[in-house]
Amino acid sequence: MPSSNTTSAMTPHSMPSAFSTRHLLIGLAMVFAAIVAVAIKPTHRLADQTAQVDFEAMIPAQFSGWRVDDSVTPLIANPQQQAVIGKIYAQTLSRTYVNGRGERVMLTIAYGTSQSDDLQVHRPEVCYSAQGFHVGEPVRGVLPTAAMDIPVTRLVAVNGLRNEPITYWTTVGDKVVKDNWDSKKQQLKLGFRGIVPDGLLFRVSTVSGDEPSSFKLQDEFVNALLGTLKPEERQRLIGRIGQ
Repeated sequence: MPSSNTTSAMTPHSMPSAFSTRHLLIGLAMVFAAIVAVAIKPTHRLADQTAQVDFEAMIPAQFSGWRVDDSVTPLIANPQQQAVIGKIYAQTLSRTYVNGRGERVMLTIAYGTSQSDDLQVHRPEVCYSAQGFHVGEPVRGVLPTAAMDIPVTRLVAVNGLRNEPITYWTTVGDKVVKDNWDSKKQQLKLGFRGIVPDGLLFRVSTVSGDEPSSFKLQDEFVNALLGTLKPEERQRLIGRIGQ
C-alpha cells in the first residue's frame, strides 16, 4: 500500500542555482575591482611636487668630530645588484666616516622617485643576502633623536670574518615605515589620492664583532648628523614628525 507521506522533488528547472548565483556575484565583484583599480591608479609623482634634493651636497663631509675617510671603500655591489640599484634609485650616496677615536661608520642613502610593486626600496636583508652574506633575524627598535624617535631595524650580516652590525630605516612618501606591511599601507593610502610616493633608505653600519657597542656608535653618528641639518633637510631623511 503506498505511503501517504509523499515528498515532492524539485526539478532542475524549479530549483534556484546557488552555484550560478555565487559565480555571478564573484564575477561582478572582479569587474568592479578592476574598474576601481583603473579609476584610482596613481598618476602624480610626489617627487615632482617637492623640491629636488642633492644628497651628495646635502650631507656634509665633516661634522661634529666626524669626517669622510676616503681610504675605506664601502661595500661595492656586484654587477647584478648594481643593475637593480640603477633601476630603482635616482640617487645613491655611500660614504665611510671616521671620528677622532678612529671608529668608522659606513653611511648609505638611497632615494627612489617612484615606489610601486615593481620599484621598491630594497631592504638590507635582501641586498646583503644577494651579496653572499648570512643575514641574522631583523630586530625592530627605536632610535631616539632630538627631533623624534625613529622606528628602525637592526640586524647583523656576516660574510667570512666580516661581521657587520646594521641599523636602517625606510620612508615611503613623508613617513618612516616599520616593515613591508606598513610600507604597503602607506603606498595604498597615497595611491587612493592619486599619488605615486617616493622612497628612501637610510643605512648605517660598522665592521665589528662588538654588536652592542656598534649599535650605540651608530646611534651617536645618526644624532650628530641629523643635528647638523636644516629642519627641511632632516625631514627628507626621517619624514614628518608625528606622522
